[in-house]
Amino acid sequence: MRLDHYLVRRLARFSRSALARLILSGHVRVGGDRVKAGCRLRAGDQVTVCLPEPEPAGLIPEPVSFEILHEDNALLVIVKPAGVVVHPGAGHSGGTLVHGLLHHCDHLPGSDPVRPGIVHRLDKETSGIMVIAKTEAALRTLAAQFKNRGVRKRYHAILLRCPDRESGRLAAPISRHPVHRRKMAVAARGGRHAATTWKVVERFAGGPCLVEVGIETGRTHQIRVHMAFLGTPVMGDPLYGGHPERYGELGVRRQMLHASSLAFTHPESGAPLHFTAPLPPDMLQVLATLRAGT
Repeated sequence: MRLDHYLVRRLARFSRSALARLILSGHVRVGGDRVKAGCRLRAGDQVTVCLPEPEPAGLIPEPVSFEILHEDNALLVIVKPAGVVVHPGAGHSGGTLVHGLLHHCDHLPGSDPVRPGIVHRLDKETSGIMVIAKTEAALRTLAAQFKNRGVRKRYHAILLRCPDRESGRLAAPISRHPVHRRKMAVAARGGRHAATTWKVVERFAGGPCLVEVGIETGRTHQIRVHMAFLGTPVMGDPLYGGHPERYGELGVRRQMLHASSLAFTHPESGAPLHFTAPLPPDMLQVLATLRAGT
């Protein structure tokens, strides 16, 4: 058996990436020798793992506002406000959700120093439900659920125009836009499989509508890209044709997209969990204004 596969079985509380880092840094020895992850073990080999002292976190915790829906020893379920970046990156060194989570939890697991506890993400201007892992085992188990499509996600969006059908499904691969590198796009060839379903909930005068959206995959900008591809971009989305400047009188200040429902299995107990979050005040205000115009 390969060394890395052996360690995954024996040290289940560590993620594959964390174990790979230990092997690469020389903290794992076979017969006293430094080896690679693909080293083939034989009967009688002595495997020694030396766990280093945890490195001090490079992130300074700071208070960041978010609503807590559920918390236990393994995980945290929160509602991310619009305008909050999930983790540090270019142009966002502070004030992220991760900073706020560390302020609340003190410690979060993971080998990525800027994304501790993060299992999935929402775009900065998308509000809604997220689940955060509080232990290494929970991080690994929840990540596997997302990868194996064991998580059910539902969103609500206000679109500029209604789709041709009341409901439907779009399966179209997504890749980086060939020209505009900040954007994603439906790929003419190649790309990663992506599937989105929609159902019209309410129609408004002039064309806009409220839809419920489900995603079978979790690609970057997936809902925004697929809705724009259908000719029905998310209202207020400047990157994919949502024209926020045209709808300021409605109170549109960001893309009208909200992660309203999340269902998954608890990583420790195996119990099914289902959480919902109502539409935020800004989307409710836009809907009220649209209804007043019908």
